[in-house]
Amino acid sequence: MGMKGKVALGAVVGVVVIGVVSANAGDSGSGGDGSSGGSGKGSSASAEREAGTKKSDPGSAKGSAKAEVAEKKAAFSGDGDFQVGSDIKPGTYRTTGNTDGLCYWERAKDASGEVDSLLANDNVTGTSYVTVKSGDKLFKSSDCHDWEAVGAKAKGSPATRMSGDGGMFRVGADIAPGTYRSTGNTDDSCYWERTKDAEHGIDSILANDNANGTAVVRIGASDGYFKTAGCKDWKKTG
Repeated sequence: MGMKGKVALGAVVGVVVIGVVSANAGDSGSGGDGSSGGSGKGSSASAEREAGTKKSDPGSAKGSAKAEVAEKKAAFSGDGDFQVGSDIKPGTYRTTGNTDGLCYWERAKDASGEVDSLLANDNVTGTSYVTVKSGDKLFKSSDCHDWEAVGAKAKGSPATRMSGDGGMFRVGADIAPGTYRSTGNTDDSCYWERTKDAEHGIDSILANDNANGTAVVRIGASDGYFKTAGCKDWKKTG
């Protein structure tokens, strides 16, 4: 059975998620060194050559730094099976721009392909973060945008609004903590989840709900992530 179309672990019962749901739902230059002898025009020309070298190095270093950042940003493809430790390193990764919910990922404890090997999985709309652990053996990804590594500490300019179908947002980097409100949810398909990490296990969930009508949730400063799928857009109210 292909990865596409697989369901995530667990199921939604009433307004409480038993397990993980499938509703949804990242330097420096060196100056030139030289010596000049004599005086007059010869000394001046030597100084100009030195100055020219010093002026050109920062630009060269800047381009090199940009290349390094670009290389680090694209960690691995959104399609394929990756062995943890050889193909990819343990860490937290992010995929963005998944628009139709076909992106599927899976953490597994072996490569048997059996259900018992699953540690966590999800069908993604929008953005997803996943922490791959050192004990994981395989990470599978299908129809996702490329994955990039993200740092351990949240960085960025957190927003006070977010798309109700945007997927997963990192608290303190993507969104600011506070009270958020989503209105106009009509068919109980709006699902939100506060999580302490990106491991996607049952123990990761701090709180969750399937909302109908208006939804209000308080996202704490100590929360790791906020997941939202099928909801109307969220706006910070306090």
